[in-house]
Amino acid sequence: MKKILLVSILILLAALIAGGAWFWYAMQQPLYEPGLARALKNLDAHAQANEPNFWNVENDIRLYHFSDGTGANVLFVHGGPGVPTRQPLPGLKLLNSQFKFHYYDQRGCGKSSRPIEKFASSNFYENMQTLDRTLGLGAQVADIERLRQILGDEKIILIGHSFGGFLASLYAAEFPEHVRALILIAPAEVLVMPPPSGGLFEQVKPLLPDAMQAEYDAYLKRYLDYGSLFAKNESELSGLNTEFARYYAVAAQRKGFGVPPENSSADAGGWMPHALYISMGLRHDYRAALKKVDAPVLVLHGANDLQPEAATRMYADAFPHAEFRVIPNAGHFSFHDQPSEFARLVGAFLNP
Repeated sequence: MKKILLVSILILLAALIAGGAWFWYAMQQPLYEPGLARALKNLDAHAQANEPNFWNVENDIRLYHFSDGTGANVLFVHGGPGVPTRQPLPGLKLLNSQFKFHYYDQRGCGKSSRPIEKFASSNFYENMQTLDRTLGLGAQVADIERLRQILGDEKIILIGHSFGGFLASLYAAEFPEHVRALILIAPAEVLVMPPPSGGLFEQVKPLLPDAMQAEYDAYLKRYLDYGSLFAKNESELSGLNTEFARYYAVAAQRKGFGVPPENSSADAGGWMPHALYISMGLRHDYRAALKKVDAPVLVLHGANDLQPEAATRMYADAFPHAEFRVIPNAGHFSFHDQPSEFARLVGAFLNP
């Protein structure tokens, strides 16, 4: 009897170990693959209500937006992830007599719909899938396609900043026939995971003063505590995401440039950034998907950005028709730090 019990325990332990190994493997794999958004059945633009500052993209999802300028439509995809832009960017305002710039809050952040408040289920994997389906990369890319339809352009000009540059790149990979031109401003170092430089969190740490090091480590431990992720709610996670802005601002100032006021983290997304992290997993390489993009691409990098130049240049190397430009005396927000030079480069690219 003891022998049977021992064998049963060993079998159970083996199953638990195997299950844990599978779960760890599954956690590292991306839930998103290029083509996922294009395969969705509900990609058609929804009927628009008489609300001038909201676009309806699904029955229960409204996206807040505002515009500046006149001329050809340009859709701006903000970064963060989950940190909306609150006013027209200085570098783009210099071009608003030629283009109409549309700014929107991505689903799950800002004034747009936040479809998840709290999870009732304790099933981690099911919750992961719900996050991915509702707020992940596929949902965000699909929204860009719906906005193109709402704007009425067969081919659209996209400008993506930071994580928004990554989203805009994925849109171009999925819908290359609908992209007229693509401008990427310091696109996030997530095209390949793990990131070669270690990523944003690692780039911030060495620039913090000694007095903030332990505090920052404790913050990251709280922020990346995925074991208790689904015990939190939208407000708690939004607060954690907002908290990071303080550390980033200190690090950016050590490089000589801060965070501009038009990039406010006051209404940062809660679940949305984690949905994107889960969606892309810990291991992927999306560079091959960008090879099918025939549209011209401009990749801009601020010389004093926390993000290494090589990380930004990776995007220029992946697209077949890309040009790469470095803006001197600028950080991550080159449109704010050097608006005239930024506008000159963008204007020359869009009006060759």
